[in-house]
Amino acid sequence: MQPDETQQAEVVAFLSDPSAHGADAPVEVITTHSAHVFLTGGLAFKIKRAVRYSYLDFSSLAARKAVLERELALNGPAAPEIYDRVIAVTREASGQLALDGTGEPVEYVLRMRRFPREAELSHIADDGGLTVDLAARLGIAVAAYHAAAARRSADGAALIGEIVEELREALGGMEEVLGRGRADAFIAAAGRAFAAAAPLLSQRAGAGLVRRCHGDLHLRNLVLIGGRVVPFDALEFDERLGTCDVFYDFAFLLMDLLHRGAAAQANAALNSYLRATGDFGGLAALPLFMSIRAAIRAMVTVQGMAASGSEAAAAEARSYLELAAECLAAAPPRLVAVGGLSGTGKTTVAARVAPLLRPAPGAVHLRSDVERKALLGAAPLERLPAAGYGPEVTARVYARLLDLAEQALRAGHSVILDATFLEAGVRDRAEALAARLRVPFDGIWLQGDPAVLEQRIAARTGDASDADAEVLRAQLKRAADPAGWTRIACGGDAGQVAGLVEAALSAE
Repeated sequence: MQPDETQQAEVVAFLSDPSAHGADAPVEVITTHSAHVFLTGGLAFKIKRAVRYSYLDFSSLAARKAVLERELALNGPAAPEIYDRVIAVTREASGQLALDGTGEPVEYVLRMRRFPREAELSHIADDGGLTVDLAARLGIAVAAYHAAAARRSADGAALIGEIVEELREALGGMEEVLGRGRADAFIAAAGRAFAAAAPLLSQRAGAGLVRRCHGDLHLRNLVLIGGRVVPFDALEFDERLGTCDVFYDFAFLLMDLLHRGAAAQANAALNSYLRATGDFGGLAALPLFMSIRAAIRAMVTVQGMAASGSEAAAAEARSYLELAAECLAAAPPRLVAVGGLSGTGKTTVAARVAPLLRPAPGAVHLRSDVERKALLGAAPLERLPAAGYGPEVTARVYARLLDLAEQALRAGHSVILDATFLEAGVRDRAEALAARLRVPFDGIWLQGDPAVLEQRIAARTGDASDADAEVLRAQLKRAADPAGWTRIACGGDAGQVAGLVEAALSAE
């Protein structure tokens, strides 16, 4: 306990007592480096500890009140199901303490509604429940959060430069834990990557993409409430740390997923975020952003083991630094096109292969069915009229696919194009794009028994494709012949077909 906390001990004891809350059951108390949280019934009460560290000072009552009010203001709009209000612990005329009484305030409390710990995304992930579909909803939720975030005028390059310098100073003294030479190698690589990205980071700041973000966006700070992904516990004590490029904010979540071995989920979250924001320019900085996020976790883990010297913590710190280095490793992009008739499983196969392509967290997956709906202002599951599939619209769809693919490839990211590619002209344009950008091109053609394809189409539910048996029969009459593309039978299950595609790509 720090000296400033001595006067706070009475308040902690009071809030730990069930009678303070009109309850009979014991109060569960959780203490972190900067707060005490008291859980009772359906409510949670948080006070800031009266502590001073190099990066925060909560030693005064006024400071604690201000930071709780800031926490409420930051989190309330995104998580109204959780955050209620700031109230006081008061000293009544009798000398006793009261919660939200009429006497003089001696402490301030953030009153919140509890949620089951099992609803935290970290618990869901630990239990194997973080599906690819749920991960896609994460990306959409973060995109909505960033859309509502207030813009800031700070220079994006300056913000990241400060963090790189902090890592340089901190990691240099941690080689005994992290491994001799590894910290230096990372710092050198991060410095080079930052120098290359700095102009882009400043440009993005000028475009309004530096905002007052969450600042601590990982799975433990996301919860599923009523089927909705809810971010909570945003970084509240330092406006500078909470101000960042939106993609840097998002990179924490992607890094967390990758560190957990959830590559498919990270890829799904990335693709849904891109579809929601259209921020393909951020891809160029993503390797640096994820690397910095991983390195910070390595640094914080080492700092946290100062007292215990836990070998498990040391191993975890090293794993974060290894991920940080992997994110910066050279990984030239490639363009993959997956074509075939309706019902061949193009989308399923593309989604399974996308996480396997470098750089992490995998390829940008561009699907013609989704882009067609977006182009016409329709929801993904909204059925389009026949006019939506006319030749002119289809030409615009392929032009959109190739334009987005070019943006991603120029940002250094691999792309999977998912479309029928029945016309030789669009196949040629995809190959020409790769040639112009000097990236490898792979054409994959899925083919199968027409009767099986028709059965698959009839069984579809909740899919963006509007194709039916009549559309398939019309496609069969066109007899596409994709010369030079690798033909793969799609008769097996999705995992088997994806394995064949992966093998074909690995053989290139």
